[in-house]
Amino acid sequence: MPVVDIPGSKSITARALFLAAAADGVTTLVRPLRSDDTEGFAEGLTRLGYRVGRTPDTWQVDGRPQGPAVTEADVYCRDGATTARFLPTLAAAGHGTYRFDASPQMRRRPLLPLTRALRDLGVDLRHEEREGHHPLTVTAAGVAGGEVTLDAGQSSQYLTALLLLGPLTGKGLRITVTDLVSVPYVEITIAMMRAFGVEVRREGDVFVVPPGGYRATTYAVEPDASTASYFFAAAAVTGGEVTVPGLGEGALQGDLGFVDVLRRMGARVSVGARATTVRGTGELRGVTVNMRDISDTMPTLAALAPFASGPVRIEDVANTRVKECDRLEACAENLRRLGVGVTTGPDWIEIQPGVPVADGTEIKSYGDHRIVMSFAVTGLRVPGISFDDPGCVRKTFPGFHEEFGALRARL
Repeated sequence: MPVVDIPGSKSITARALFLAAAADGVTTLVRPLRSDDTEGFAEGLTRLGYRVGRTPDTWQVDGRPQGPAVTEADVYCRDGATTARFLPTLAAAGHGTYRFDASPQMRRRPLLPLTRALRDLGVDLRHEEREGHHPLTVTAAGVAGGEVTLDAGQSSQYLTALLLLGPLTGKGLRITVTDLVSVPYVEITIAMMRAFGVEVRREGDVFVVPPGGYRATTYAVEPDASTASYFFAAAAVTGGEVTVPGLGEGALQGDLGFVDVLRRMGARVSVGARATTVRGTGELRGVTVNMRDISDTMPTLAALAPFASGPVRIEDVANTRVKECDRLEACAENLRRLGVGVTTGPDWIEIQPGVPVADGTEIKSYGDHRIVMSFAVTGLRVPGISFDDPGCVRKTFPGFHEEFGALRARL
């Protein structure tokens, strides 16, 4: 039975770095993800004057509840959405002038709901070129706190950024949310804040965050459930079996819910106390599924959908159009290039059954790690697939191709 060790969660590592930087004392992060995104986040903290010490299996961060140790900094956020959204929010709690820029890909991704909310809280924040996009400059003088309204319908990261900021404000925050996507990611944030000593209260659409700061701790990062989806899908599509340790009952990440989709399609799934196992049965049924809360796994399902016995329809995934690329259209285009019937709408995609024909087809990655990793699953059944930018997986899993190739050999 192949056992796959998945690297640490990107989402959890980014939140843990923010919390460690904001906490009073030295925090140790155990088994954090080491990838382009998380290294970029740690580098950004260093630019802001925080000390980040690294060993192969741990990172140590000296927290500064009062904010960055420097009064001027220029931070490059690379491709990382968490870096680009969380670090300006962290800097706002300090005192100084901080400029943030990002890659062309990240510059295209929206920030406006978050920056509007920060301005409503009195933060002096200026976009240098396009309103609502990087580059931007924060002239920080601390944040008093209070009440604010936020639209988190494009990304739950906007709400996470404000939740994380709350304990660093003078009065705390009362955040009214008018729309919210990817709720499980917000639940991750709230659970992690609790581990660092802060209890968030939810009253319907209102999130209440107390002031008072965070306390340092030792925090173990669980494996990345989004990344695990490719390996679980590999078992389902080949009739093999895959076990991922470290993801089981009580896991923080909602994307582990992807295995429930595989179960509905015919795979056998066992979620234990400390691990999850998926075994393919030789059957994949068509399914209609709402993936609003686990939208990062939408490309995984799209990539294995042609092997189902009936159509696969994925709904309520409009937010996937504003990720590293328009993931909904990227999946559709690549499936069509493989000869698969696909239709799309504003927030849905429907994929018809039919064995893809590679015939030397090159998958267009659009620089998006999840497109490449998803269509590697398709490649398990369709020889001859290649990628125009296989190296973009370094964003979250630099060793993906080696690990997936080793799994292919075992399956």
